Amino acid sequence: MADEFSTVDEYIASFPDDVRPVLQEIRRTVHAVVPGAEETISYKIPAITLGGRHLVYFAGWKRHVSVYPLPSGDTEFERRLAAYRSGTGTAKFPLGEPIPYDLIGQLVGLLVEQRTGGDK
Repeated sequence: MADEFSTVDEYIASFPDDVRPVLQEIRRTVHAVVPGAEETISYKIPAITLGGRHLVYFAGWKRHVSVYPLPSGDTEFERRLAAYRSGTGTAKFPLGEPIPYDLIGQLVGLLVEQRTGGDK
């Protein structure tokens, strides 16, 4: 895999056939929650921006995909996220297991709420 990418499309295209659809669905999920968001590459991985500021990052790895940072949420959100939490600010979703895209969408929604004070 190359170390530098100019676009999110280039980044996703660098992954094997079984990983690309997962990364594309994470991307689609984020954009469904934040329709006006833009994309860039930051820290060599995809970043979704809102209002010119980084909102959420996602990345593919050999055995998992990750989403960062993690918002704080209600008890039910925290309970569902616990199985995927890796450190204080990262969620790791194992490849080969069902990816909880609804949880990723909720995560992004909470990040937007925390950023905007509830105004999308």
